[in-house]
Amino acid sequence: MTLTIRNLTKEFPITGNQSICAISDITFSVADEEFVSVLGPSGCGKTTLLRIIAGLEPATSGSIEINGEIISGRNPRMAMIFQEYSLYPWRTVRDNVTFGLEVGGMHKSRAREVAMDYLRLVGLGDFAERYPHELSGGMRQRVAVARALAIEPQILLMDEPFGSLDAQTRNNLQKELLEIWEKAKKTIIFVTHSVDEAVYLADRLIVLTPRPGRICEVIPIHLSRPRERTSVEFAQVRRLVLDLIAQPKCTLQ
Repeated sequence: MTLTIRNLTKEFPITGNQSICAISDITFSVADEEFVSVLGPSGCGKTTLLRIIAGLEPATSGSIEINGEIISGRNPRMAMIFQEYSLYPWRTVRDNVTFGLEVGGMHKSRAREVAMDYLRLVGLGDFAERYPHELSGGMRQRVAVARALAIEPQILLMDEPFGSLDAQTRNNLQKELLEIWEKAKKTIIFVTHSVDEAVYLADRLIVLTPRPGRICEVIPIHLSRPRERTSVEFAQVRRLVLDLIAQPKCTLQ
């Protein structure tokens, strides 16, 4: 399965005939089971791009294709994970995961079985009957990952999911995410503003300019996994990425 973003532009109207361009003429493809990070400064349109791909926001122009077929609106082959978890506080961990399955028509008993499978996958099988307020931030984000995986999408769209977590928890969840990705065989598009996070996770980086976001660099990451942040090789790739994104074409609006 290949996801293709073609000539995507998004403008937001402000007053009268004026508008603000958030992203401009973005084109790239993502291969089946590839892990791609979208990297760029705050306000460059990363979240807008992800929301358009997810069908949560219409594009002003351009198209999104899966295997050459143009798609529009929400698509069951995609699931999005947000930074703020968006869990229902009155539902247990398991019932948060089953919610989307039941809405989709799955029988409740089967939905509970599927939910437990994915809670075990993210290491929360023993917390199924807990409520979100009883969990740490990292655990709540793992519930969000399990909920997204449970509907069995082909593509996971992740919008800075670890951005609000402390450094140690963030590093642990990055490692766990890679383990889940390798087991679940999903395609992932992961938005971040952290070079370190992008280099640690991704097969390829797509770097956006400041607003309006345009692609200024596409950088393959040729590092074997598992990656060690303290290694010389990791430091060299990180330095290369920092040098590339410091070029005028990546910093000028």
